[in-house]
Amino acid sequence: MNLLQTLEAEQMATVRAKPLPEFRPGDTLKVNVKVVDVTYDEKAKQNKTRERIQAFEGVCIARQGAGINEAFTVRKLSYGEGVERVFPIYSPLVDSVVVIRKGKVRRAKLYYLRGRTGKSARISERTDSATDKQAPEAAA
Repeated sequence: MNLLQTLEAEQMATVRAKPLPEFRPGDTLKVNVKVVDVTYDEKAKQNKTRERIQAFEGVCIARQGAGINEAFTVRKLSYGEGVERVFPIYSPLVDSVVVIRKGKVRRAKLYYLRGRTGKSARISERTDSATDKQAPEAAA
């Protein structure tokens, strides 16, 4: 491992204390993001900062990059309009990621979902093949 990879590994360990769960494109995710609200207080003549956590729930349509530059794109429909956000995996603003549903897809990038709405935009649920293989053995 060269010096650059060593430094990257150290930075990744410091930024992300608890690891994110494994997820792939097609999975429905709930990403909890830290949002910083800055307001100006006229009475005290200073800025006040307030941090809160906001959930962004949608379908992961892509993962790109490697190492510290890795990111994933989440798409959701909000009031009939498609909204996409790109989240860096090693960002301090990403608090946590929860996998709600695992999707069964055959592509790495699901950009075709942008042009679809309704039933054609649905993704079927994935059942892990490990559980399917154990079922016949238990019956035997």
